[in-house]
Amino acid sequence: MIDKTNNDTTDLVPLQEIYEEFDFLGDSEAQMEYLIDLGLDLPRMPADEKTEQNRVHGCQSNVWMVTDYDDDSRKLHLHAESDAMIVNGLIAVLLAAFQSQTPRDILETDIHAVFDRLGLDRHLSPQRKNGLNGMVNRIRQSALARLEAQPD
Repeated sequence: MIDKTNNDTTDLVPLQEIYEEFDFLGDSEAQMEYLIDLGLDLPRMPADEKTEQNRVHGCQSNVWMVTDYDDDSRKLHLHAESDAMIVNGLIAVLLAAFQSQTPRDILETDIHAVFDRLGLDRHLSPQRKNGLNGMVNRIRQSALARLEAQPD
């Protein structure tokens, strides 16, 4: 279990495991319950990071996101949290896809193929899809800025 008071992400569920669980569960209701469970296991953000600057706009619920890059490995260290359980589950999917990736890897990831593979289009309202795209855009923008500041 993850210590929810820090940003330890070593116990995050891998994307392949999320795919397998979605396939096993099959029905939409069970898949959404699993997504919510993933979100419940996310590490919590410190209160001082839940600022307007870190808020992702365009989301139906409140979402805060911080993107940091390790200076040595140049890999993403993503911290995010929402006040909505389902959105925390979506954050878990984003973490599985992007955590510890380089900026170039992030920009080359076809995240919409991940969403399609999980069938998120049929599970999410238009407002939730808009918020999910806002989170993806924030991550991609940070990767692009990092790449421009420190090219390979």
